[in-house]
Amino acid sequence: MGKIMLTGDRPTGRLHVGHYVGSLRRRVELQNQGGFDDMFVMIADAQALTDNADNPEKVRQNIIEVALDYLACGLDPEKVTLFIQSQIPELCELSFYYMNLVTVSRLQRNPTVKSEIKMRNFEASIPVGFFTYPISQAADITAFKATTVPVGEDQLPMLEQTKEIVRKFNSVYGDTLIEPDILLPENQACLRLPGIDGKAKMSKSLGNCIYLSEEPDEIQRKVFSMFTDPTHIKVSDPGKLEGNTVFTYLDAFCRPEYFEEFLPEYACLQELKDHYTRGGLGDMKVKRFLNNVIQAELEPIRNRRKEYQKDIPYVYEILKKGSEKAEARAAQTLSEVKAAMKINYFDDAELIQSQAERFSI
Repeated sequence: MGKIMLTGDRPTGRLHVGHYVGSLRRRVELQNQGGFDDMFVMIADAQALTDNADNPEKVRQNIIEVALDYLACGLDPEKVTLFIQSQIPELCELSFYYMNLVTVSRLQRNPTVKSEIKMRNFEASIPVGFFTYPISQAADITAFKATTVPVGEDQLPMLEQTKEIVRKFNSVYGDTLIEPDILLPENQACLRLPGIDGKAKMSKSLGNCIYLSEEPDEIQRKVFSMFTDPTHIKVSDPGKLEGNTVFTYLDAFCRPEYFEEFLPEYACLQELKDHYTRGGLGDMKVKRFLNNVIQAELEPIRNRRKEYQKDIPYVYEILKKGSEKAEARAAQTLSEVKAAMKINYFDDAELIQSQAERFSI
């Protein structure tokens, strides 16, 4: 088997800078490095429906938003297969078979599931589809025999559950599935980018995001409102870096060339941090620099998105062709899974012959 990557996003809204530094930027880098034989990027609409079942139009409308963000960030449909999860029926069948390999108590212990249930107030009444989405995710990954899955830190428990399912299946039915490797962001600040309000997680539902397609004036407004160090009241006060959202974002986005362009009195980010921590550097000066940095990062993305928006039928055609390729690959894996489980009755000539001999006696 070659090197195969699978990753994706739920279409519950436009993608934000947390998606970008956590995974999207890395996907484009990996695509351009050419180290993978195949790269699959999924718009996980079926997964999004597990907690949006009463609002399918929200998911339907956001398919195109996510696709536009993918293309705008630089994902190339000539190099990467972009597809829609619900258009691959084989994924549902694989999920059904994997359910027999996972206990309810194991799903209940999954930290990601627990935190997501709490965030959505599902404690009293958990939709079964939402509860079992680690199994669905395992189906997504194994259907394409992914060897590598780029994820944010919060998805580590989900990937560990996929590995467990792969090991269990292979131990029961023989080596069939591939156990994936996890690829985390190299930059520590990108593991889980906080919201602009300093909350632990950037979330569309919390309204603390900067979207990739945001206009410049809105980006500036959000950057200038960012949470910093509440004890840094006067410019002369020493400032703290820990928990300071502005510096976390600079860690995630800043490149050396931005200092020469936007803040030439500092040679690097460390010099800026040292000045802030000893006092004498105001929050607004740092925020103005961060605004310039994020504007520089997002402007080409926003411009490419506007170009793709001019031909929406073309974007849907990309998704259609990608989904057709993805289904062919998933169908091959499903065939191998059914053969391993010995439920490929009509394709098993040896079974038919042995049964014929058995009843001819």
